[in-house]
Amino acid sequence: MLTLLAPAKINWFIYIPGKRDDGYHEIRSLMQRVDLSDRLTFEPADSLSLDSDCPIPVAENIVWKAALLLKEHTGAERGARMTLRKNIPSEAGLGGGSSDAAAALLGLDRLWGLGLSQAELSMLGAKLGSDVPFFLGPPCALVSGRGEQTMPVGLERPLDLLLVKPSFGVSTGWAYRSIARYSGLTKAEENIKLFIRALKDGELDRLEALGENDLEAGVLPAFPEIGRIKTALREEGALYTRMSGSGSAVFGVFPDGQMARKAASRMDWWCVAARTVCGS
Repeated sequence: MLTLLAPAKINWFIYIPGKRDDGYHEIRSLMQRVDLSDRLTFEPADSLSLDSDCPIPVAENIVWKAALLLKEHTGAERGARMTLRKNIPSEAGLGGGSSDAAAALLGLDRLWGLGLSQAELSMLGAKLGSDVPFFLGPPCALVSGRGEQTMPVGLERPLDLLLVKPSFGVSTGWAYRSIARYSGLTKAEENIKLFIRALKDGELDRLEALGENDLEAGVLPAFPEIGRIKTALREEGALYTRMSGSGSAVFGVFPDGQMARKAASRMDWWCVAARTVCGS
């Protein structure tokens, strides 16, 4: 039996310069994995099956879609018994579905002995979702295009976070249709350089002035509870708070894990203390 963890991610920032000719939005975002994970197991079998505690039909599960895509691409005739156990909430902007898809591609590639390259797996992953290629590479990357282009960023200092999610989710499609403003690309690229430098130097008090999530301007007026979560995190000592991805989850960066766990005990919403994942 093969077991893989499918980690969540945060978006340190999201700048959206505008809309592309293909209908997608052009983005600039720094994404980093955190140590909250789903779990996928793979066992040899004559046919393909999926046991999941995710409350959606198997045929709509992205893990199932990833398996079918891999079989179609490679012509693999072997089966697998896959088991998915979820810890990452859905419609949270934490990348749970994309991470599950990446883990499915990796796990089945190993189980079936296919030997696909990272580039080939990323090409397949991009067909499943814009964030999937990120989960097939290093734990931190600057992503661009519609999210499928990744450039590794070396961050060596794990940081303590509190992830907080209200009882509702936010549809990614709705969030992008509700964009209230676009960032100028020149300003975005300058802020990105300064933000990454501040992260590397541990100057966390500088992040608030440098990082934006351009989706917040459209999402927060429709979902004011997300704004209340950001306020609650700041009141508990968070040095930087942003909605992750298209929401509805928010993360706060704390000076240490003890403060993050103390803040968690005071939250009225689902929350979990986590740390960023570093390394190559």
